Amino acid sequence: MNRTIIVTDSTSDIPPAMAETYGIEVVPLTLMFGEEAFRDNLDMTPEQFYERLPRTSQLPTTSQPSPVEYMNVYRSILERNPGCSILSFHISSGLSGTYQSALLAKSMLEEEGEGITVVDSLSASYGFGFMVVEAARMSAEGKGPEEILEAVESLRQSRKLYFLVDTLEYLQKGGRIGKASAILGTLLNIKPILSIDAEGIIYAVEKVRGRKKAVARMIELFKRDLQGVNKINVAVGHTAEPASGEEFLNELAGHFTLEEKVLTNVGPVVGSHVGNGTLAVFIWPAK
Repeated sequence: MNRTIIVTDSTSDIPPAMAETYGIEVVPLTLMFGEEAFRDNLDMTPEQFYERLPRTSQLPTTSQPSPVEYMNVYRSILERNPGCSILSFHISSGLSGTYQSALLAKSMLEEEGEGITVVDSLSASYGFGFMVVEAARMSAEGKGPEEILEAVESLRQSRKLYFLVDTLEYLQKGGRIGKASAILGTLLNIKPILSIDAEGIIYAVEKVRGRKKAVARMIELFKRDLQGVNKINVAVGHTAEPASGEEFLNELAGHFTLEEKVLTNVGPVVGSHVGNGTLAVFIWPAK
């Protein structure tokens, strides 16, 4: 039976041990501090990144892998696994050029690329990382690409997600809000709750004063969105602060039955746009 190989990029924020367990090929984006370049989650760990970020005066920049990098990854997989199919999942095209880079790589391979499907996740971080993991699990069970894609799309449509950012500073530096709004938000202790829309674009859901109230409001939003669903799978992304993720899971357990639970770091590339203290929560129905 021909295998289905799963590829993704580092912004999926899949825990490294999990990626290794399921044989997921992760292609890193690049993080730049001035002239210093680091491969996301490889040359710089989340712990190192979040320790350094508040001390830097210049916002780090990021760049996606080139089409040639993706082409080399795809070609290597095809050479090692003749006749295989490749499913390549990537961060929302509304947030990064990564998807387009992978798509161009597929076209550069011409006939070799016929067995490659490049997927725009329309999400970010473990908001699509959990779909990649499910795809890899199904592949390990011998499922083909069509069945995997159908299941993943169903998961994508049922998934709910919210981000809580601790400061507006990084959104302001990244050009997403004005400086005056960032200053006012800081003075008023405003904690924005964000999500991602159907086009894969980040938008503000609500602005809540104080982190404790913001966390409580996120749970209220999940209860509203899930409407009577009790058993859920949940992943919490944190900025190298696992205690904050555990605390949220404990709060959530008072309202839902938690089946699969994942704690993961929001990696350096995603973290450069949201900053320290971010909490990202992803929920999808349990089977």
